[in-house]
Amino acid sequence: MLTRLPPWVEVGAFLLAFLAGSVNAVGLLGFSHQSVSHLTGTSSLLGLALADLALSNALHLLATLMSFLVGAILSGMLITSTALKLGRHYGFSLLIEAALLILAMFFLQRGSDAGIYLASMACGLQNAMVTTYSGSIIRTTHLSGIFTDLGIMIGNRLRGTPLNGRRLLLFILLISGFICGGVIGTLLFRLLHFSALIAPATLATLLAIIYWQYSRQHR
Repeated sequence: MLTRLPPWVEVGAFLLAFLAGSVNAVGLLGFSHQSVSHLTGTSSLLGLALADLALSNALHLLATLMSFLVGAILSGMLITSTALKLGRHYGFSLLIEAALLILAMFFLQRGSDAGIYLASMACGLQNAMVTTYSGSIIRTTHLSGIFTDLGIMIGNRLRGTPLNGRRLLLFILLISGFICGGVIGTLLFRLLHFSALIAPATLATLLAIIYWQYSRQHR
């Protein structure tokens, strides 16, 4: 699947992982150490809340999970094909993601949990959008699958199987992008608090504009 994707996909993957890493850093620092770009930790916290019969906290965590799901559903409605093709609604999806992040910022600045749900929805939308066109090879909002695939690749290499250089580069870019995004997100949060979400929202908007311009020139 990866061999059929254009060369600029790696650049986009790095930038989208960077975007998600910065959003997640703001989540960890500002949402009581709660992740929004992936759901494993949130699901575990939901289990703890249910075990303790902390129903209000459980409802909040469930709403966060469902918000990610709603974002993925929205992506599925906008992008109906798994083939990466210029002219599909990737730019529009990125613009919606930017709008969700700006709305999240406004709600969080006012102390509303709706901001957490909107940020989670934005991440669900992004992850589903990229997963759709990459055939589940690329995930930009979490790294568990990337590290798993990287481990499998290294294990196969130790058995004598040649490395797929492009896939290795992609995994390195995704990991470094998410970590770099975390660094920038942390620094911006310390300076701007929840206004730090302006940065990933701006990046999503710029990527949408670049995609539309590229599509217009190459269709």
